[in-house]
Amino acid sequence: ICFVVTKSFLLTCCLPVFLMGMRYYFSRKVILHYLDCALHTDMSDIEQYYMKPPGSCFWVAVLDGNVVGIVAARGNEEDNTVELRRMSVDSNYRGKGIAKALGRKVLEFAMLNNYSSVVLGTTAVKMAAHKLYESLGFKHVGVVEHYALPGMTRSLLERMFFQLRYHRYRLQLREE
Repeated sequence: ICFVVTKSFLLTCCLPVFLMGMRYYFSRKVILHYLDCALHTDMSDIEQYYMKPPGSCFWVAVLDGNVVGIVAARGNEEDNTVELRRMSVDSNYRGKGIAKALGRKVLEFAMLNNYSSVVLGTTAVKMAAHKLYESLGFKHVGVVEHYALPGMTRSLLERMFFQLRYHRYRLQLREE
């Protein structure tokens, strides 16, 4: 279409590179804003946000003296659920069972504290993350199209070049 409109091979060849560059720029911009938001909210004071409130906790996976993974749990007394949050494993240590061990720790915590279910939400695009949650027993319960992360401006260009799907999962531990 570009060639038919412009009659230019150069422009036709450069357009995909330009579009990929814009996608990269907006992806990086959104992710950096998201990380900045996280580092100025719950991750700025882990003790206050995850260790002090009842029904919440935070775990760190350490291997050979290095932090290789984290996960948090945040309880919600209103609906007797605990939310699995902030699960992350250093990319150099993925595929070694660390994320599964962290996930099991949250499930164990939920059972010990008599929660009826564990919930989580993820924007992960890698199928490995979704398979991990399903291997832990979570069921996919929905998806939100065009999800906005904290820090997103929702500008026209941002919406054109960066869109997210937010997947929700639930693991029922016991009936209420």
